[in-house]
Amino acid sequence: MPEDPAPATQESPNDAGKDRARLPFAPSGREQALRANPRPDGTAPRALVLGATGYLGGRLVPRLLAAGYRVRVMARDLGRLAAFEWGDRVDAVAGSATDRAAVTEAVEDVDVLYYLIHSMGQGKGFEETDLTAARTVAQAAAAASVGRIVYLGGLHPSGVELSPHLRSRVAVGEEFLRSGVPTLVLQAGVVIGSGSASFEMIRHLTEVLPYMPAPRWVRNRIQPIAVRDVLHYLLGAARVDPRVNRAVDIGGPDVLRYGQMMNGYAVEAGLPQRPIAPLPVLTPGLASHWVNLVTPVPRSIARPLIASLVNECVMDDHDVDTLIPPPEGGLTPYRRAVALALGRVEADSVETSWQDAEVSGVPSDPLASDPEWAGRTVFTDEQTERTSASPAHLWEVIAGVGGENGWYSSPLLWALRGWMDRLVGGVGLRRGRRSRTRVSVGDAIDFWRVEAVEPGHLLRLRAEMKVPGLAWLELRCDPDGEGSVYRQRAVFFPRGLSGRLYWLAVLPFHGFIFRGMAVRITAAAEALAAPPAAAVPPRRARTRT
Repeated sequence: MPEDPAPATQESPNDAGKDRARLPFAPSGREQALRANPRPDGTAPRALVLGATGYLGGRLVPRLLAAGYRVRVMARDLGRLAAFEWGDRVDAVAGSATDRAAVTEAVEDVDVLYYLIHSMGQGKGFEETDLTAARTVAQAAAAASVGRIVYLGGLHPSGVELSPHLRSRVAVGEEFLRSGVPTLVLQAGVVIGSGSASFEMIRHLTEVLPYMPAPRWVRNRIQPIAVRDVLHYLLGAARVDPRVNRAVDIGGPDVLRYGQMMNGYAVEAGLPQRPIAPLPVLTPGLASHWVNLVTPVPRSIARPLIASLVNECVMDDHDVDTLIPPPEGGLTPYRRAVALALGRVEADSVETSWQDAEVSGVPSDPLASDPEWAGRTVFTDEQTERTSASPAHLWEVIAGVGGENGWYSSPLLWALRGWMDRLVGGVGLRRGRRSRTRVSVGDAIDFWRVEAVEPGHLLRLRAEMKVPGLAWLELRCDPDGEGSVYRQRAVFFPRGLSGRLYWLAVLPFHGFIFRGMAVRITAAAEALAAPPAAAVPPRRARTRT
């Protein structure tokens, strides 16, 4: 038996997962208790969401629209909005939270401002960056007479030394509380939902490791909360009395140890419960390296998440209930939240994911047009393959590359490159992709970022792996009579001598990787196009008479 058995639940694992493919997306925003209160003149209030393309922001925006708000978003790259079904239903301002001019434009005529951004994965200096952004937004919001700020902070104990991540969350909340704009700081702990970094860390640690070595503070108590309940509180915060200016804790109904959370996942996933072995020498830094190696969560994100577990994160009070009543039917138990998240993964209906968060320190400039390459050092590898498969079948394979579907060539070499990237702090191959079949601008696919999509024709990926230069991979599909032509191009702009040496080092493997990739992608498209084999009737057994 594991030392930290799974928490009890009223549902059996089988009952919890019986209808996962038909799970409702809740809250919808149409609930009467969450509907927008109109302005005195009868018009709909305006909500500004900072962090709209992130994990929670991408889920909050459509629910605000459903609740009757006019929604404005601010994003550094407005092209990423095309990846969301609500992208053409919102006002958009280009810029970042540290861009005073952009923020001033964004806060004009705003009733409620949601601040859902942080610099958790940006390495050194993130606390200063967070505080600068918060101060810029707070000052602009006060000058524009914004009605309310809603900030999602971190659940934390009082009177103890906090991790840098939690300390930064507290400082940002305090900046808003003294801004002069009525502010509600919702302090949440571990968020459990499909695509959340915390859920993916628990999921992969449990599935990969039959025996879990863990830091001694794995015995600390945690109060996780389902993502649907976080959304409920975020929506409800817009309706709170305008005189309220304070921080409140939010959490689910279960208080657990981290080991119980892992074993609760194991039960819901149909796995044996895992023994947990607390080790006194496993520091947050060492633990983050371990998580980096065995899960898709990179070290830059794993470290602040793990460091937050050093302290017990449990609600001090339930004052939030006096401001925002709990959702109808009550808050979601931990194991039910896990079952819901697994259902989304199995149904390939994950709304948003930590995978699609921007990665600090990687190139963000798009691939320049070919004429702009003149006078620059650039290396390319181009492959062309004709196929009898239709453009539709070929595009289906192209749109599904990466993640669980793989890269259609030398899995060993791709895996080796992914491990090399993880060892130097990169995202590696195990980041995967949010959907197995759908692809949109801004999506993460392993160590690539989708830069451009022309459905049925072009997929362009920008490298986010650690390389001494800039790299892209283009996959194209063109009609060719009754079949199609597959065109593949890898482009690399080296940085200095190290970039040139890197290209020369990998050049011998291109024949295995890129040529094999072109051949196997077209073969996979032809397999999709092939009619199913005719069923062969079973041979009747001979009998003796």
